Amino acid sequence: MASVKRKLYQRLLFFLLFLPISGVLCFSELFFVKEPHDVTVMRKEAVILDCQARGEATIDVRWLKNGVKLVENERVYLLSNGSLYFSEVESRRGDKSDEGFYQCLAQNKYGAILSQKARLTIASISSFAIQPTSIVVTEGSVARFSCKISAHPPPIITWEFNRVTLPLTTERITVLPSGVLQIYGVQRADAGNYRCIATNIASRRRSTEATLTVTPALSPQLPQRPRIITGPQNISVSLHQSAILECMATGNPRPIISWSRADSKSIDVYNTKVLGNGNLIITDIKPQHGGVYMCRATTPRTRNYTVAAANVTVLAPPSLSEWPESLTRPRAGTARFVCHAEGVPTPQITWLKNGEKVHSNGRIKMYNSKLVINQIIPEDDAIYQCQAENEQGSVLSMARLIVVMSEDRPSAPRNIRADTVSSSAILLAWERPLYNSDKVIAYSVHYMKAEGLNNEEYQVVIGNDTTRYIIDDLEPACNYTFYVVAYMPMGASRMSDNVFQHTLEDVPLRAPELSLTSRSPTDIQVSWQPLPDKLSRGRVSGYRLSYRTSSESAVSQIELPGEKTQHLLENLQPDTIYLLRIVAATSIGWGEQSAWTSHRTPKASSARVPLAPELHLEPLNCTTITVRWQLAPKNSASVQGYKLFYHEESQPESAPLQLRASDYAHTIGGLDPRKKYHVKLLAYNVVGDGYQADQTISTPGCVSVRDRLVPPPPPPHNVYAKTNSSTAVFLHWGRPAFTSSQAVNYTVRCNPVGLQNASLVLYLQTSVQSLLVRDLEPNTKYEFAIRLHIDQLSSPWSPVVYQSTLPEAPTLPPSNVKVTLIEEDTALISWKLPDEPNVAVTHYTILYASRNAWIAGEWQVLQREGSITMALLENLKPGQVYLVKVSASNSMGDGPFSHAVELTVRTDLSSGQDLRLSHGSTHSTAFSDGFYHLDQKSMTGISVGVCIALICIIICAFIIICRGKNRKFSSVKTYREGVNISAAAAGHLGTEGPVEGADVAVPMMSRSNFIDAKGGTNLVINSLGPVQPSTEKKGKWFFFSGGVKKDSKTMQNMRHSSASYQPGITVLTYEEELSMSLNQPPTLQVLLGRPGDTEGSSNSEGSHETGDSGRYSHDETELTNLSGPSSRPPSLTAEDGGDSDCSSPAEEPNELSEDSQTDMKVKESVDSSRCEHEAQSVSQSALSV
Repeated sequence: MASVKRKLYQRLLFFLLFLPISGVLCFSELFFVKEPHDVTVMRKEAVILDCQARGEATIDVRWLKNGVKLVENERVYLLSNGSLYFSEVESRRGDKSDEGFYQCLAQNKYGAILSQKARLTIASISSFAIQPTSIVVTEGSVARFSCKISAHPPPIITWEFNRVTLPLTTERITVLPSGVLQIYGVQRADAGNYRCIATNIASRRRSTEATLTVTPALSPQLPQRPRIITGPQNISVSLHQSAILECMATGNPRPIISWSRADSKSIDVYNTKVLGNGNLIITDIKPQHGGVYMCRATTPRTRNYTVAAANVTVLAPPSLSEWPESLTRPRAGTARFVCHAEGVPTPQITWLKNGEKVHSNGRIKMYNSKLVINQIIPEDDAIYQCQAENEQGSVLSMARLIVVMSEDRPSAPRNIRADTVSSSAILLAWERPLYNSDKVIAYSVHYMKAEGLNNEEYQVVIGNDTTRYIIDDLEPACNYTFYVVAYMPMGASRMSDNVFQHTLEDVPLRAPELSLTSRSPTDIQVSWQPLPDKLSRGRVSGYRLSYRTSSESAVSQIELPGEKTQHLLENLQPDTIYLLRIVAATSIGWGEQSAWTSHRTPKASSARVPLAPELHLEPLNCTTITVRWQLAPKNSASVQGYKLFYHEESQPESAPLQLRASDYAHTIGGLDPRKKYHVKLLAYNVVGDGYQADQTISTPGCVSVRDRLVPPPPPPHNVYAKTNSSTAVFLHWGRPAFTSSQAVNYTVRCNPVGLQNASLVLYLQTSVQSLLVRDLEPNTKYEFAIRLHIDQLSSPWSPVVYQSTLPEAPTLPPSNVKVTLIEEDTALISWKLPDEPNVAVTHYTILYASRNAWIAGEWQVLQREGSITMALLENLKPGQVYLVKVSASNSMGDGPFSHAVELTVRTDLSSGQDLRLSHGSTHSTAFSDGFYHLDQKSMTGISVGVCIALICIIICAFIIICRGKNRKFSSVKTYREGVNISAAAAGHLGTEGPVEGADVAVPMMSRSNFIDAKGGTNLVINSLGPVQPSTEKKGKWFFFSGGVKKDSKTMQNMRHSSASYQPGITVLTYEEELSMSLNQPPTLQVLLGRPGDTEGSSNSEGSHETGDSGRYSHDETELTNLSGPSSRPPSLTAEDGGDSDCSSPAEEPNELSEDSQTDMKVKESVDSSRCEHEAQSVSQSALSV
């Protein structure tokens, strides 16, 4: 109890320490426990969309369909836990259909939150968009058929040849899941009709038949270069789905197909395999699988090859890389929420306030995935959500803004005025507040651009000793809006009235950048981009273009209006270098001129050379630019390659870069920041160099740490994650190197990859450099990031590391197992994932058998990949009842099988009933825990069988009893007295008398005698050698002989296959059958030997005692084993045989194993008052059961 209280106090202390650091640790006022997920259902089927919210009561839950409030009715209504229930899903046209996007809205006194979107889709299958077409091919070549159909869920595609189903994969035939049939090495027997079959849970569709005609091949066949007749196509595949890249080639000899990546990276061998004769299939696709894949068909033992390529784009749903954090702000303060998301395509960010979309206004701005709320008012106290959405899905995160109120606040500043000082400065003036002005300790001036949307607001704080301020970092020729707020120790005033003012124009900061091309030997096309507002510093009123030849000093000038962005210089000299420059002007005057840019006009020749490419330059960063181009639309000349020139302005031109004709982009790196570069590109062929394209570009400046006012500390490095178990991950990281000696704390961020509810992100605090994160979900990939805190400063998050917890074997069977008879001998089985979170399924196992085969334990087995939830059961026999069950498995083990589903295959299907409806899961027989429910016919058959079996057992028992009475007292045993009794047989029997109910092992021979027990002989061997028998009997008699003094005495009755032997005694035995009581419990009296002599003789391999020739009878063994391996032989009733006889029942042996020992066990019931003396002088052995 003390340890429990100690842990409770530790957790409370941890909470109190962590609360001041993060503001709001965990958002417990309102959050979702369950959110709806995408679901596909059949028409008229019932379905539930989950939605469970937790938080402070009272919570009101509503549902939205396609963004509009959902109206409940008798068919669609809300459950008590907030989930939405459909009793029957409808698929009507228009708004009456239940298909669409659903979201639940939960609300309490703190605000409202919206769940993620869930799409409800009704299972369907459309007509074929592409039907297979008839083809004629040559014998020995290849044939290909294809079909395409749209269905939800995706269908299983099979093919039929002359109405007979083809196997999915053989040596020559391949069926691709995309609906393609490939036949290699076409034979005459392949000629016929082919059709495509598409099946899903909604229905089955058959395409039209296409005919394959096979013509004789030419003899002899001529060599042919490899040719790809069907190459891979550009595809976009959703995350964790499968991508199929088809590649089918022909040639003589048959070409070899290989795959590679264009980026020279290795292909993932774990998720990639070759299907058929060269098709590439990528399962469980991930972002790293995206790229360009190349199929290469090569003639064996030659260098003849051909290549086809395709791009694989991996589509990924949004995932948040940065979440908004809950904030507490005073009135008139500023709140900033940040939200960044990743995904393909790029997600769109939307901000929600209490479940409704936020719109920008003067106080609230949205830009660069940020939400900024200025001059906070009480109405801003709400729950805010960031929603990232793309075609693959959506994700939301939430944070709360808490507005703190204060009393005795000053009134707002009055009579605010703004006057323009210059093109970049405005003077702002105001009067002190009317109330509580003596408590003002500072003023804050807020300003932002008045035009446009999502402009960023700037803030300047000044002292309370002035009411005037000049803002001097403004842009020329722009309108601005201003307001002022007064601050006191306990809070801020309301904001003042807004005032607008514009800055003056200025001369352009610099000239435009020129782009030059030539269309003929006597002209130059000059073009430029308009200057941005920061550079134009006002409206551009005109341009002045100057040009001259490199050999002349006379300059020609042309003035152009400010609206133009291009000009054609004509009547120039061919093959001449011209220098050009441009300058822009505003109403204030002309700006700075650009540097001279050179361009050579083409030669005056009739030869066909390539025209100038269309050139595009773009800076990637402060040291790198990207060059892209494409051939001119009117270009008709061939191109052998490209020449790329670049140099810094006012520097000599360097040697060109030689590029291939297939290149259309190039990256230039290693440049200097804030420099202007001149780039020239031309194409060439055998005739010579083509027309050139010239363009200038400026590299941007690099942002360094010195440009920041307060540089943050560096993040932790060398973050290492290791999985400990299915619920724990160990983290370790290094502290960055900096000189501060202050205490450092760390925040660890942990969340599953692709988390849909970002409020459930786990934040952990620690002051050491390692942490064991516990209570994680099994088989879940987590991402971890760490940041440090020092002196009220926080570092950026460290690079994210990913680690997956270990999986667990499925604990539940697949759910919603359904079997539907779709044809006379074919059934479709469908199922869903086991109803447990984070279950990993690598494959499913389907067992099915007819009822007769099930009784015999003969199941037929099918296996399907973990991404497939349907299978076809074919070649079912009419008139049979089949049992079907499914289990899920992964690398950690196999899960349990589902309840068996019963399917009846009718012999008469002429009634025209819907097979699918008459053989659903509602009429199935469910099996659970070994018990099952059978119909009346089955119960009658079982009852009749049990009665017949009981009658047979009674008859057999009666016969055995009658035969036993006729053969009593038919055994004679002789023995001699006075011989030393075997040590093992005379052991413990003394004054204590016999022990009843004990089992002992009695040696069959003394230690000086041995039996050849290999079977088929009765040879006895002692220490002096073989002992010759004096008498030999066949049939059921056994004869033993010894070489010592003999005594004889009447022995106990022995049963078939049992013998008693002592040294120096001749024993004659034969089969005796006694009456046996089936229900009488055995009463045993056992002869005990001395403790030191209880061991038997050594083993004899291959020894099997039989009733006649000594050979082992398997049939007898099986019959005797019917009583079961654990059953004990019933005791026999002893009969009075005379004054001197002691009758004792012996057991009949059932089987003697090949490695059995020669010492055996005896169980008998002996009258202790009559048999004590005989038991002391007799050593008895028997065969064990």
